[in-house]
Formats: sequence, structure tokens, C-alpha cells
Amino acid sequence: MTTPIRLAKRLVELVSCSRREAELFIAGGWVSVDGVVVEEPQFMVGEQKVELHPDATLVPIELATILFHQAATTDMNVTTTQLLINAESRSTDDASGIHFLKQHLFHLTQCTPLERNASGLLVLTQDWRVSRKLLDDAATIEQEYVVEVAGELSADGLKFLNHGLKFNGRALAPIKVSWQNETRLRFALKGVILGQIAHACKSVGLQVVAMKRIRIGRVAMAKLPLEQWRYLMQHERF
Repeated sequence: MTTPIRLAKRLVELVSCSRREAELFIAGGWVSVDGVVVEEPQFMVGEQKVELHPDATLVPIELATILFHQAATTDMNVTTTQLLINAESRSTDDASGIHFLKQHLFHLTQCTPLERNASGLLVLTQDWRVSRKLLDDAATIEQEYVVEVAGELSADGLKFLNHGLKFNGRALAPIKVSWQNETRLRFALKGVILGQIAHACKSVGLQVVAMKRIRIGRVAMAKLPLEQWRYLMQHERF
């Protein structure tokens, strides 16, 4: 019977690489034990079959940014993030070509949180450059929402929504509001303040029934299914 040893040590024996290279291969998700990918170099193996993927590379692991279609009933916190974002909930239409790693799900920062009871595009990232961009440039990055409303729009209500609004005692910059259909308004605005859209609708005789964010800057949610996610692609910029 074989005495269990660390996976990294077994890999060194199998492919004649250095210990550091073995650890990088394993952390990169390129090593499987009995057909199951293992990302922990310290994982103990005995007589199991250890294999290195033929496309394995030692390229450093890139920090990940994830786009998630959040449901209106979901309160995103550390626990729900770990439950909802995993290999199984990754969209089959993810065209990023990024090799999925469990490490991509660690230390995610939630950027531009959604309003309570709103659904739509949520950004979670490990990359401080992305989180800083969304925070520092919040006043200039346009967000787009589709808002289902009830009630009767007051006279000149649409004009008022586009210009002249005040919130929390201060005047807001003009925004772009238009009808998408008979019950839905499309809002495009910058420097979004939580509660702003509901306040705007109430000021012209409307009540918000549902709200969905469909775009942040130049990144749109598009056809991303509910409670599924994809990676932000290299060419995409907010």
C-alpha cells in the first residue's frame, strides 16, 4: 500500500518539474486526481491516478471579475455568493475562454450594489483596479435600468423625470428616461443614489413594481440567465 504524500510532490515525480512549478500547475487547475480537478498542492494522494492536463501552462492566475444576474429576492452576502456562484451556475454562453478555478470565487468584492428588491447586473471582482474604477468614476459611469411602474403619470411627468429632479434636498443632473412599453420605463443615469429611481417615480405619480439593472457603463447584462454568471472578458471595459 502506497504511503500518502502531498499532491505537489507526486506531480514532481510524474513530470520532472520543480516543486514551485508543481504548485503552480495545481493552483492553476491543471491537475486531476482520479479525474477530478484538485487545486490544493497539499492534497494528500496515495494510489489514485494523478494527471497533468496536456494544455497545462505556468501563466500566473489572473484576477477574476464576475458578472452575475441577481434575482430581486436575493440578498447578496458572503454566504449567498458562495452558494450561488459556482461551476454549475456559470452560463453556458460564457465566451471569455477563461479556465474556471475555485480560486476565482475567493475574496470577491461586490461593486455597485443593487437597490433592495431590484434584480439585474451585479459585478463582483478580485481586481482592485475594477473596483476602484467603479467607485472613483461612479459619477460618470452611466447605469441603465428597466423599471416596471403602476399608477398614472402626471402632466409633463416624463419631461420632469428627465430634468429638474431633486433628491435628499439637492438638485440632480438631467437623466434620460423613456417609455419602453405601456408599463415600463427605461432610465439611464449617472452617479446613481440608492432610492433615487423610486423617489423620481413617486414624484410624478408612479409606483415602482419591479426594477432591473441591464447595463453598467459599456457592459450590458444582455442574455445572461437569471442567477447565472460569466467572466468579464479581457476586451470589456466599464
